[in-house]
Amino acid sequence: MRTDLLQRLAAREAERERAGLLRRVRTLDAARGVRVTLRGRELLNFCSNDYLGLAQDARIVKALQDAASKAGVGSTAAHLVCGHHREHARLEETLCDWTGRDGALLFSSGWLANLGVMQALLARDDVCVQDKLNHASLLDAAQLAGAALKRYPHNDAEAAARQLAHIPGTPALLATDGVFSMDGDIAPLRELASLCEREGATLMVDDAHGLGVFGARGAGSVDAAGLSQGDAPVLMATLGKVLGCAGAFVAGSRALVEGLTQFARSFVYTTAMPPALAAAACEAVRIAREEEWRRETLRALVARFRTGARQLGLPLGASCSAIQPIVLGDAERTVAASHALEQRGLLVTAIRPPTVPDGKARLRITLSAAHEIGDVDRLLDALAQLPRHAIA
Repeated sequence: MRTDLLQRLAAREAERERAGLLRRVRTLDAARGVRVTLRGRELLNFCSNDYLGLAQDARIVKALQDAASKAGVGSTAAHLVCGHHREHARLEETLCDWTGRDGALLFSSGWLANLGVMQALLARDDVCVQDKLNHASLLDAAQLAGAALKRYPHNDAEAAARQLAHIPGTPALLATDGVFSMDGDIAPLRELASLCEREGATLMVDDAHGLGVFGARGAGSVDAAGLSQGDAPVLMATLGKVLGCAGAFVAGSRALVEGLTQFARSFVYTTAMPPALAAAACEAVRIAREEEWRRETLRALVARFRTGARQLGLPLGASCSAIQPIVLGDAERTVAASHALEQRGLLVTAIRPPTVPDGKARLRITLSAAHEIGDVDRLLDALAQLPRHAIA
C-alpha cells in the first residue's frame, strides 16, 4: 500500500511543532520606514533587509507609478517571448555599470537566479564546492543541477583548497555568499579567487547582502575585495534587499549572459518581472550609488550597536555588516527573548534550525540607514533588560 503523501507531510509538521520549531506567517497591517504595525500595535523593526532604507523612498515609488501608468502592471510573458521591456534593458545596463560587468541578466528572484546559473553551468559529472553556511538557494541549486556537492567549513579557504585538490581535472564551480545572511560576516573572497585561478575552478559570488552596503559607491563585497570580473566571473545579487524592490540579476561576461539566456531554465520559462518594478529598481540603483550618506549612517549605527552590545556582554559574531546576530543557542530561549523584545515594542526575529545549525539559534538583528541612534539605544536598553540567563 502506498504512503499517503499528505499524511506524511502532516506528520513532519507535527514533529516540527513538538520540537518547538514550527514557523508561522505574521501579517503586517502597515509599514512606515522602520516602524511596522502588527496586530494593531506599532513596533520598531530590526529584522528587515532594507539596509539603506529605500523600500519606501518616494522617488522610487514615483518611478514605479510612472512606469506602471505607461507599461501596465505585468510583463505578460517570459523575457524571450514578449516580456522584455525597455525598462528591463535599462536596468540591466545600469547594473552592468554599477558592478563593472560586461553583461547582466534579470531573474524574478535570487532563488531562480542561483538555480538558473547552476543548471546552465554544471553537468552531472561536475563538482560544486560550497561554504557550509551558504544560503539554501545555492546549496539546493547545486543538488538540483545534479552535480556533486562538496561543502567546506565556514570561511575556510584552505579546506576549500583541499576539496578541489581531491578532484583534479574535474570541472568545478566554487560558490560562496559574499556576506553571509545569518552570520553577517564576509567571505575570504581574495583567497577564494586565488584558489580558483590556481585550480582552474570558476568562482561564483552571491552578493545579496553585500551589494549596496560595501564597495565603492555600494558596488558590493566583490568590489570591496578588489576583484575584477575575471577574478569572480559569476556575480549574483538581489534587488529586494538593499534596493527595496524585488527580483535578482546575474552579471558577468557577455559569454556568460548569452549562455544563461539559452540554458538557464528558470530564466527561459519564467514570466519576466513587471517592467514598472524594473523602473523602480533602476531608480533605486541611482540613489544607492549617489547617496553615500546612507552607507555612512549604516556604518555608524553598526558601530554604535556593537559597542553597546559588547558593554552588555552579548555574544556578538565577527560581523561588520548590517546583520548583527546574537547567538543564544537554544531555540526555546531564543523565541522567549524575541517575544520579550516584542513586548517592549521591538520586532526582532528568532532564527532557529533548520535555517541555522542545531545549537545555533539566534536573534538576527538587522540595521538600516533609516534607523536613528535613538532607535539603536532603545534596542540596547531592551536587550539589557532581558534576564541574564536568557542571553548568556
